Amino acid sequence: MVDTSVHDAVRARYGEIARSSEPGGCCGPSRCGCSDPISSNLYEDTETSELPEKAVAMSLGCGNPTALIDLQAGQTVLDLGSGGGIDVLLSARRVGPTGKVFGLDMTDEMLAVARENQRQAGVTNVEFLKGTIEAVPLPDQSVDVVISNCVINLSPDKDRVLREAFRVLKPGGRLAVSDVVLRGTLPEEVRRSLELWVGCVSGALHDHEYKSKLEGAGFADVELEPWRVYSVADARTFLEDAGLDVDRLAPGLDGHVASMSIRAIRPAAASCCGPTCCH
Repeated sequence: MVDTSVHDAVRARYGEIARSSEPGGCCGPSRCGCSDPISSNLYEDTETSELPEKAVAMSLGCGNPTALIDLQAGQTVLDLGSGGGIDVLLSARRVGPTGKVFGLDMTDEMLAVARENQRQAGVTNVEFLKGTIEAVPLPDQSVDVVISNCVINLSPDKDRVLREAFRVLKPGGRLAVSDVVLRGTLPEEVRRSLELWVGCVSGALHDHEYKSKLEGAGFADVELEPWRVYSVADARTFLEDAGLDVDRLAPGLDGHVASMSIRAIRPAAASCCGPTCCH
């Protein structure tokens, strides 16, 4: 069973952000706003210039998953934890009118923001769904690409999330995720802090754990590539926001947290001449 206390905390934080007119940091409001070390400078101006202002302001991720994969016209895409919808709208532009993009989020207020952003953008090949990333409300083998932006680390049951992503992908389908990943051992106080879980840090997996869980879910060709590694100075904000002892704990985070680009493939279906299907 999924830990509902984590879901409740994440839902409350996302709802708070959606009701606010202020930009947020990764998965939560940040005192440093657009200078947040995780959420800043993720998209090119050419990508966002035609998007609604609030879709850009509600970009709460740690990367740009749409830049990790070559989307094709006519494809079906699912964004796990779609928030204000920036990655859904960017993907919709690339798959074109013959394609379809689903955005999945569990927070009513954020879904309302995303749907308003869709209306303002005039995009028709998009549908926002309410649900959790541990129980995707789509049929088996129904999408070509699954993307996600700094959301899987928030789940209390990441194995289930990855199994769901695998389930809904067609054979040969691809996963492209931006996420916060650990490269070292976090202090126990950080691990225990629900506030930092909601802020994308303490719920993060180690890189080797992430790879192992993806392979355990059935994925192949798993790649994890760090593109932004965080320093003690970056970690200071997270620790202060959680009321922790910065000077004592910050050195334990230096270089141990990174935003990573994660790619994997659901293997194509085996041919019917293999030993498991020829009877």
